[in-house]
Amino acid sequence: MHIGSKITVGILRGGPSSEHEVSLQTGENVLKNLHPAKYTPRDILIDKEGVWHINGASRKPGQALKGVDVAFNALHGEYGEDGRVQHILEHFSVPYTGSKLFSSILAMNKILTKQRVLEEGMKTPMYAVVRVEGRNREEAILSAFRSVPLPAIIKPVNLGSSVGMTIARDFVSFESGIRKALAVASVALVEEFIKGKEASCGVIEGFRGKDIYSLLPIEIRPPSDKDFFDYEAKYSGKSQEICPGNFSPEEMTELQRLAVLAHRALGLRHYSRSDFIVTPKRGIYFLEANNAAAVGLTPESLMPKALRAVGSDLPEFLDHVITLALAP
Repeated sequence: MHIGSKITVGILRGGPSSEHEVSLQTGENVLKNLHPAKYTPRDILIDKEGVWHINGASRKPGQALKGVDVAFNALHGEYGEDGRVQHILEHFSVPYTGSKLFSSILAMNKILTKQRVLEEGMKTPMYAVVRVEGRNREEAILSAFRSVPLPAIIKPVNLGSSVGMTIARDFVSFESGIRKALAVASVALVEEFIKGKEASCGVIEGFRGKDIYSLLPIEIRPPSDKDFFDYEAKYSGKSQEICPGNFSPEEMTELQRLAVLAHRALGLRHYSRSDFIVTPKRGIYFLEANNAAAVGLTPESLMPKALRAVGSDLPEFLDHVITLALAP
């Protein structure tokens, strides 16, 4: 990169994950919102088999990244958030946006994440784990059923966008939910379903003069036919996402504090977004942290709405994050 010349940004999108289509939308939105006077975008599409492409032609990662000053990681789910693409980018010494390798592995694993935030004194729903390997699966399902009160949320331990997630209200739906989660992952997480307001709060490093700047918490109201913010509710545009959310001043402050605490505790980088349940009597429960593209950068996603609520926008955010990634 020469002084005065434009910065070449490789936008990685697609990927071999269950969230391939969402990642395509994220990447497209990033491409549209980069300042054209400052950046030269390079659209790097990774197909469902993990093959990298530029202008429709397959390329090895090293070839696709040649001449790229910085990579914008717009990949969702496995490969993009679990440390694998971070490992590739580090191997080729290409600066990139989002969390580094180890923190990506940690944040992608919902069990490790829960254990880490519990160490920080945060509340998180009661949970149990069912693995593909290990003891008899029927026995493991029964043990988990007995240890977590119903209704329960069942989800794969390392997928995003609520892929493979179900709510169980009896043993039949509990067992089918476990099987559904284990069809797409080797470990299923069972959590107590806590009724309350769904909240999400994003943070950005080095923004507006703050070490870690907290955006305003968003309240998520899924459509009336949904029990929770599932994949369809997230990307169909049918959910109500209110920013700032309808929380008390004390709840707002605490959500912002917890989002910063989660970002630090998990060693996340540049930006992240944490999800919570706010209950009137039991307080605030941490659910999970999202890093890289999982914070939501599609037109229907939460992050652009939170940015607008504080008088910012996606072009400013992208410019800021790319600057962070390029900083020595």
